[in-house]
Amino acid sequence: VGEIVELGSEVHGYELGEIVSVEGHITCGRCRMCFAGKRHLCRNTIGIGVNRNGAMAEFVTAPQANLWKTRPEIPEEYYAIFDPYGNAVHTAASFDLLGEDVLITGAGPIGCMAVAIAKHSGARKVVITDVNEYRLDLARKMGATQAVNVKEKTLKQVMDEEGMTEGFDVGLEMSGNATAFADMIKHSRNGAKIALLGILPPNTQI
Repeated sequence: VGEIVELGSEVHGYELGEIVSVEGHITCGRCRMCFAGKRHLCRNTIGIGVNRNGAMAEFVTAPQANLWKTRPEIPEEYYAIFDPYGNAVHTAASFDLLGEDVLITGAGPIGCMAVAIAKHSGARKVVITDVNEYRLDLARKMGATQAVNVKEKTLKQVMDEEGMTEGFDVGLEMSGNATAFADMIKHSRNGAKIALLGILPPNTQI
C-alpha cells in the first residue's frame, strides 16, 4: 500500500496523493495466458521484490494495471494483506474442502491464512506443518486442528491421533520445500488433490 507521488505520461484514472494497493506480479500482456485472461499463469511474470526491486524502499514503480484503488473507510492494514490473502484464497479455493482432511505445508503468512480459509470452508481436519514454532503458534490461533513441528512429530503420528486411515484428501503446498512436498505426497490418499503455491526447486521429483 502506498501513496502515488508521480504518474507516467500514459497513466489515466489516477491522481497524485491517491492511496493504492499494488499487485506484486507484473505480467507481459502478450502471451497466450494473458490473452486468455489468465494473467496469473503468465510465463513471463516478473515479481516485484523477487525479479526486480521491491517495496522495502521509499519509492517503487508499478504499471497502472497493477494498481487497486482503496476506499478511505477500509484501514490501510487490510489492503496491505491483499496479495498474500489473495494467494491463500485462490489456492484453498482450488478444490471443494467441505468435510475434507486438509494438509498445508508451510506456516508462513499465506499458509496461516489458508488454515482459516479451509476451516471456514468446512474442512474436517486442517493440519499444517513447519519447523518454526512462532509460525506454528500463529497457525493454531488461526484454527489449525494440529500445527506440527516436523522435527518433533511425524504426519503418521498425526494421522493416528486424528483417526485418519488412508491419508489427507487435499494438500496445499505453501513452503517451497521439496522435503515437505514429498512428505505431503507420501501422506495423501489415492486420488488426493494437491495445489502448489510454494516455488519448489527445479529438480523436485513427483
